[in-house]
Amino acid sequence: MLDLKGKTAIVTGGTKGIGRAISGQMLKAGAIVVAVYASSDEDANRFADENSEHKDRLEVVKLDVSDYKACEAFFRKFEREREGLQILVNCAGIRKDAITGMMKEEDWRKVIDVNLTGTFNMSKFAVKAMIRKKYGRIISVTSPIGQMGMPGQANYAASKAGQVGFTRSLAKEVASRKITVNCVSPGFIDTGFIDGLPEKQKDAYTAMIPMRRFGAPEEVAGCVMFLASDKADYVTGSTLEVTGGL
Repeated sequence: MLDLKGKTAIVTGGTKGIGRAISGQMLKAGAIVVAVYASSDEDANRFADENSEHKDRLEVVKLDVSDYKACEAFFRKFEREREGLQILVNCAGIRKDAITGMMKEEDWRKVIDVNLTGTFNMSKFAVKAMIRKKYGRIISVTSPIGQMGMPGQANYAASKAGQVGFTRSLAKEVASRKITVNCVSPGFIDTGFIDGLPEKQKDAYTAMIPMRRFGAPEEVAGCVMFLASDKADYVTGSTLEVTGGL
């Protein structure tokens, strides 16, 4: 287990799916965790209850990461109440699938706003907080769909490709301040994103994966933990694939 004692982490999308696994592993490693969620109070309350043994190091906050002013207010409050920020994990993400010719404009915009603009909003204010201490870790959860493309997911693919380009640029901007910026790119992971698919489609996706299985959220979280740790001091501007060989 990597040691994150004395570190404070913000995890967006931090109470469901992959984000939930990341928040949980960081708590077990001794970090103070602010788990941000967008909509499901039920999931957030359940996560808090299940981690009640860490309640002195866990805060659960409702926030729309696509709202710039809300993110600014969130960080203003965070900096009043916390001594510093060492880790940001951008895990908030949504899908609204449709083929491009039939895609609603609002569905295009919403996916870009949450997945990509949300990454910018949170990263911008995180960098400002980290730069004062000359230390930081920013990790964004992207997707191989950003490189591969997928029918019906042009908005999602564009947002995820954008995250990678954003990460590479930001990494160059802040490297001299000892802030690393990386992506983790999970393939097909056994979360709510997969649950709604028909069995036939799940079988087809499984056949695409050389390891012939979907990944577990904890396997993605382990890679995030490495990039968040001091063992990844010399890793920046990179994308670590967690895809089973996809």
